[in-house]
Amino acid sequence: MKKIIYIILSLLTFFSCTKENNLAILPNSIYNLTSKWENQNGDTIALSDLKGKVVVLTMIYTSCKTACPRLSAEMREIYKNVNIKNSQDIRYVLVSIDPENDNPQIMMDYLSNNKFNDIEWLFLRSNEESTKELANTLSVKYKQIDPLEFSHSNIISVLSKQGELVHQKIGMNTDIDPIIMKIKNELKK
Repeated sequence: MKKIIYIILSLLTFFSCTKENNLAILPNSIYNLTSKWENQNGDTIALSDLKGKVVVLTMIYTSCKTACPRLSAEMREIYKNVNIKNSQDIRYVLVSIDPENDNPQIMMDYLSNNKFNDIEWLFLRSNEESTKELANTLSVKYKQIDPLEFSHSNIISVLSKQGELVHQKIGMNTDIDPIIMKIKNELKK
């Protein structure tokens, strides 16, 4: 009887593993970061919760009047051109570099005002230490230059399903075709 129970439990364990759970966390993966993040709904997540999804990520702050609206517009354009809706395989992630002011309600309003309402969109904030750790991992530089403004890199990153950086679009008003091709290629893997 014990043998049968053991076999059943083993089979249940084997068949309950999904492709998503079987992905290894590689040494260069952002999923090795153990920080906790709050999303636009006020839920706490870990970056590793994104494992198994292609992630397109940029770091912004909602009160920005110059670069961030343009980065958001580029993210929207990338989303539109990738043209995969209601997918569990991809996430477009905005990460706040101003977590003190970008609370969940402000993040939710930002997503709504920019028509980022589909399930693929996620807005995250964490504490200053975790935000800097993620920024350093992705080579994004930012610095608060006064109480309401930041100077920051204009980078959109693509992460593989294992959380490794596979492509970066640096600067604004540059060709988005290479990043779209990279996203589509990663989605096929």
